Amino acid sequence: MADDAALRRSLVCLAALIVFIGLYTYSLKKMMVTYLFGMFAIAGIVLPDWEFFDRPISQWTSPLSVPQMLPHTPPSPTRTPIDTGLYTAFDCSSNL
Repeated sequence: MADDAALRRSLVCLAALIVFIGLYTYSLKKMMVTYLFGMFAIAGIVLPDWEFFDRPISQWTSPLSVPQMLPHTPPSPTRTPIDTGLYTAFDCSSNL
């Protein structure tokens, strides 16, 4: 997922920035402030539900309508004789 990659990249950049600040200033307090500010910034930029905000501003206070979906029915398993033989062979070998 692209959002996961962006979040991961942002967290790695924040970690590098925190290490740089720590090495440059030798201040744990500044490192913690950078961490907290960075986490809030990342949460505000990367994590919002963009489908909700991708509407006119006047509609942000109303709930997002979700299209009605049909209930999901899983497909029935279809096994060939070869599949059944392989499952039986591996099942028997694991019990030895």
